[in-house]
Amino acid sequence: MLDKSKKSKARDSENYSAEEIARFDKLAESWWDPEGEYKTALEFNRARTTIMLHEICHHFGRSHNGDNAFHDLKILDVGCGGGLVSEAMAKEGAHVTGIDASSISIEVAKRHARQEGLNIEYRHCLVEELGNEQKFDVVINAEVVEHVPDQPALIKDCTRLVKPGGMLILATLNRTLASYLIAIIGAEYVMGYLPKGTHSWRKFVKPRQLDKWVGRDFYKTFKCGMVMNPFNKKWRRSRGMRVNYMQCYHYSEK
Repeated sequence: MLDKSKKSKARDSENYSAEEIARFDKLAESWWDPEGEYKTALEFNRARTTIMLHEICHHFGRSHNGDNAFHDLKILDVGCGGGLVSEAMAKEGAHVTGIDASSISIEVAKRHARQEGLNIEYRHCLVEELGNEQKFDVVINAEVVEHVPDQPALIKDCTRLVKPGGMLILATLNRTLASYLIAIIGAEYVMGYLPKGTHSWRKFVKPRQLDKWVGRDFYKTFKCGMVMNPFNKKWRRSRGMRVNYMQCYHYSEK
């Protein structure tokens, strides 16, 4: 259930951009098209999700080769879009809740989950609308923080929903010269991997900023970047974090 006081506060604060939501509404139908215009972004998401699955297994001592490895885990996917991450988690047996500010993306996600026979709870809402009584073993926030007006508030809302001993996964773009040249000029204007104007470099977040917003009750357990092989268009993890990166945190309640 949504906490009414939180819901009212969320509507007043409006920690989302209508322009950003409209942009992702246009992309929603392309989320699952492997041969579509933005298939490179789709492959990026798949590669990154594989890393997330590995790190969740490591955090909770699970075997990725076992059936229903996440059967007792509750996972929240913040800014779930068309459900790329949510479905990967659900296929491992997790109880998944996916939320997004785009109603169109949520409908696309619901439709695809039905086609795949997956039971995922999708909600058209903001993370700040979720009450404190709702806690999750894993909270995932991937490629969302660079699209909202109040970035620290978004991260704080994610942290308050993690159970003690749970895990927070954050993925975004670093604010560097390399990210401007590669993620914006290259990906959007030269190669067309994403629509022009998808990202604003000023909204990119440095890793140490994420650490600060997450707070001292969490300690970082993993970090990596992502790079693409220009010849086969395959993505892999990298030590370099100048462009895309992911950081995982463990919540140790004091």
